[in-house]
Amino acid sequence: MRLLVEVKALCDAVYDLKYHHKLQGFLYRLLKDTAYSNLHDRRGYKFFSFSNIFPPEDLREGDVRRFLIASPDPALIETFREQLARVNRVNVGDMSFSLQRVSVLRPRIGRSCTLVAATPIIVRIPKANYRKYGIEPPKDYPYVYWRKRYPFEAFIKQLEDNLIKKFKAFHGETIEPTPIFEEFVFRKQVCNHIIVKGREVKVFGSLWTFIFKNLYKDKRRIIQFGLETGFGELNSLGFGFINPITERK
Repeated sequence: MRLLVEVKALCDAVYDLKYHHKLQGFLYRLLKDTAYSNLHDRRGYKFFSFSNIFPPEDLREGDVRRFLIASPDPALIETFREQLARVNRVNVGDMSFSLQRVSVLRPRIGRSCTLVAATPIIVRIPKANYRKYGIEPPKDYPYVYWRKRYPFEAFIKQLEDNLIKKFKAFHGETIEPTPIFEEFVFRKQVCNHIIVKGREVKVFGSLWTFIFKNLYKDKRRIIQFGLETGFGELNSLGFGFINPITERK
């Protein structure tokens, strides 16, 4: 389940490429004094994701932009919707908008589908797996971000493990690790700069297209879950946001 939020620029502004923690902060402020007011401080997965503000171009006063909020938790999406109904203005750093419209969307995974990463997917490979994948980092890092110089197997395996762990944590179900991704197309590698505890840090991610065919029930549930919670890590910072591609006749 997800929300499509439409906003209108109140003034000219340069598009802020470091929007992640600023848009995240706006969303957490919406949850103040709700049943989800402690979500920011809750340990573990947050079970929501959000897109960038699109299209990602410099703003002129009056320009219309949109962003999406997604979660497998309908109550969380409803809370966001109710709180947005009380908002007139959306401030994301120096980008200021008036709120125009909020729409509820319910995209569903069919037996066959194509998914695209709308924001970079972040995958970290822990030190314990370096030897398994033949990774030799230049320093003794506790983990490395997956990059295209590392085996694709490492990316897919870590991505599947992360998605299954999130699924188990959300649904409280025990499921066996299983191959999830069938066909995938690497599009490009990116480096984003984010602010963490007042410091600017680099995170490396990648953009992909995923193709699924003849999905059976359980596997379809896992992929549907991933569509809403996000693929990979740092979903609540706007990474790994996934969109379905709808074929048009």
